[in-house]
Amino acid sequence: MADTRQPPRPDEPIRFAYWVPNVSGGLVISNIEQRTDWSIDYNRTLAQIAEKAGFDYALTQIRFTAGYGAENQHESVAFSHALAAATEKLTVIAALLPGPWNPTLAAKQLATINHLTGGRIAVNVVSGWFRGEFAAIGEPWLDHDERYRRSEEFIRALRGIWTEDTFTFNGDFYRFRDYALKPKPLDPQPEIFQGGSSRAARDMAARVSDWYFTNGNTPENVAKQVDDVQAKAAELGRRVKIGVNAFAVARGTEEEARGVVDAIVANANPEAVKAFGHEVKNAGAASPEGEGNWAKSSFEDLVQYNDGFKTNLIGTPRQIAERILDLKQAGVDLVLLGFLHFQEEVEFFGREVIPLVRELEAARRPVSAAA
Repeated sequence: MADTRQPPRPDEPIRFAYWVPNVSGGLVISNIEQRTDWSIDYNRTLAQIAEKAGFDYALTQIRFTAGYGAENQHESVAFSHALAAATEKLTVIAALLPGPWNPTLAAKQLATINHLTGGRIAVNVVSGWFRGEFAAIGEPWLDHDERYRRSEEFIRALRGIWTEDTFTFNGDFYRFRDYALKPKPLDPQPEIFQGGSSRAARDMAARVSDWYFTNGNTPENVAKQVDDVQAKAAELGRRVKIGVNAFAVARGTEEEARGVVDAIVANANPEAVKAFGHEVKNAGAASPEGEGNWAKSSFEDLVQYNDGFKTNLIGTPRQIAERILDLKQAGVDLVLLGFLHFQEEVEFFGREVIPLVRELEAARRPVSAAA
């Protein structure tokens, strides 16, 4: 395949997001100490630290049932609004699951929060991977590609409700007749994110999403996904922005950082990791091509929910900054980060890593772009 990747313009800085710990248990399936808390007080302070540190986005999680350490879960949309209300610049991405949310409700909720926060709300449309969760809340479990077809209709409905004076839509999952939402969201419209590595997920991103999230991976493997998505998007005259998941461990030496990862894995809850792996790999194997976000994940990879160790942002601040630039060169626009001890490590990342990233971006910027 020809390289159709369109990396960010040299003068566009790579952006940073963090996973909001609105679910208990932190971001690793491990019994290691995590000085992270799922409470609103902790998260309000964290959002303010992240905003000051130079983060652009915060992504809330959507969970309905306990499991893998997530015994307690705050609802994502309400929590997102609370974090946006506690900050001034941070955009909060609310995760939504088609099924429990009808596009009408989602469009109304997000439009209202959009007005209340001056436009600082976005949405991550999650097609679903946890069959047991769907059963627990009484939602039908669709075949793999059907879940993505429903998500695509969900996104098309959101956009139509937000942009058309009266919206009519006749899909397989959603139908509307002359529906008028007032007030519409402020311009620009809320950004729409989605994830997934299957053929259906990538094709959906190329057609309708603003942002495509991929699980953690090397720059070389991320570039292959970027090439694929952007080639499909280019056929439609579109460009999709790319976000990659990573678990960051920034320490004074690489040896110290690697030691932290070793300790996380050594203290992993093996039963919970295996149960999580069983669920997510079954979900991916159900795709026609037998691929999914976790198709090639090892036990160690699964200890961090979204293969964050694979991205290798583990080491000194300079090593991490250089690896982030390699991701940018591969076509990545945003790095979505998890941490062991969120408040202190987000502050450290903003103080020690992001300035180095900006220095390296400036050094690698072509003269014509810098002029």
